[in-house]
Amino acid sequence: MNEEIRALEPQELWNKFADLNGVPRPSKKEERVIAFIKDFGNSLQLETFVDPVGNVIIKKPATEGMKDRKPVVLQSHLDMVHQKNNSTNFDFDTQGIEMYTDGDWVRAKGTTLGADNGLGVATIMAILESKTIEHPALEALFTIDEETGMTGAKGLQPGVLQGEILLNLDTEEDDEIGIGCAGGVDVTATRAYRETETPEGSSSFKITVRGLQGGHSGMDIIKGLGNANKIMNRILYNASEDLDIKISEINGGGLRNAIPRESEAVIVVDDFQKKALVARLEQDWETLKTEFAALEPNLDLEVKELDEVPQKVMEEEAQAKLLKTIYTLHNGVYRMSPEVEGLVETSNNVARVEVKNGKISISCLTRSSVESSKDDLTNQLQSAFELADFEVELSGDYPGWAPNRNSDILKVLDGIYEKMNNEKANIAACHAGLECGIIGQHYPEMDMISFGPTIRGAHSPDERASISSAQKYWKFVLEILRNIPSKN
Repeated sequence: MNEEIRALEPQELWNKFADLNGVPRPSKKEERVIAFIKDFGNSLQLETFVDPVGNVIIKKPATEGMKDRKPVVLQSHLDMVHQKNNSTNFDFDTQGIEMYTDGDWVRAKGTTLGADNGLGVATIMAILESKTIEHPALEALFTIDEETGMTGAKGLQPGVLQGEILLNLDTEEDDEIGIGCAGGVDVTATRAYRETETPEGSSSFKITVRGLQGGHSGMDIIKGLGNANKIMNRILYNASEDLDIKISEINGGGLRNAIPRESEAVIVVDDFQKKALVARLEQDWETLKTEFAALEPNLDLEVKELDEVPQKVMEEEAQAKLLKTIYTLHNGVYRMSPEVEGLVETSNNVARVEVKNGKISISCLTRSSVESSKDDLTNQLQSAFELADFEVELSGDYPGWAPNRNSDILKVLDGIYEKMNNEKANIAACHAGLECGIIGQHYPEMDMISFGPTIRGAHSPDERASISSAQKYWKFVLEILRNIPSKN
């Protein structure tokens, strides 16, 4: 199946991407891909080592005539977001990604593709292997765990790298040159609740919200897409206003950096209220279909009566607090940047809701390019949780990357892009977490820039990479390496 991918141009890029996608590499489980990259560097007889946290660094000397240029760090992350459709039978821990072409797009069968940031990794591998590409002295930095904590970038030690310029290959629009990004913090709220015996004469229903687009909780948050956790909560809240429903369990969303696409809930209702419940849900369904028609045309609500009734349900007071708390939580854009038109400054993603066996866990990812605004929204979320007796943990805090419009490497990329494409590049900051801000803390004098090929639907099974864009991007990369400035 992946042979058709290997035949795409530029073959050196797509072949390395196919090799990489044969290696399972979910975040937090990168042992195999670390070994894969280390073996790759050693096979080329290049200086290769793994640092204490698991980042892989490979060094390649400058080609003839390029030794007077500034040394360059090429950087991408090894891990990928592991998301799949519920109907897809796939094990990210053991299987390689199954790819296919669809017009101008490379896609995966029912899973994330891993183009984020696999195409960046494949680019660096192809450059390291090449005997014809001109380049200055290179340090390839393959970081780990970018998607779920950026622990690779955080653990990178000062003094390991000698590069003066860092090219981050993790931007997802081929006409964009990235000069800044948002920071973020994980907000996790937990609490216990008392369970009560399910009353006699009860029936049980499984409610499923599905068909949402999902996507990147930073880059796609501005689109106002549906959040399965918020939609499910709205359905349950409305039903509880009219009927005596009791929640047995909720399982919604997945990773913090993915907008939730699906949610399931098991509820109990008195037998005599069954028809009223179905009617109420159908009414909500019609409202939701109308409300999300333009944004979420595939939104689906399934209501299925279960053969077995759960023995226990949530205690009434805890249920009321849960529903009101989730309703209170801000989800989506919190503030637009007053300085950069069209840029989200601050946002929150209500990413994961788990309710089962007397325990509740709610996970959010709050992002902002302004630390004070991030703190403001975090305080709002924490206050809402604590009013409902949740314990709140803040973790994984990482800084944003402040734009530098006077960057020397920015001037180089801007000029090359315009010359190659007869148009100006979009020089922008993004509402996503790039590792540049963290690496910049370790190497404050390093001149950093970010760019990459066009990728759509990152962090969802709809992820796809443009074939024509990859060709454009590859030529851009090679031209950049040929035009790295001389050392001072």
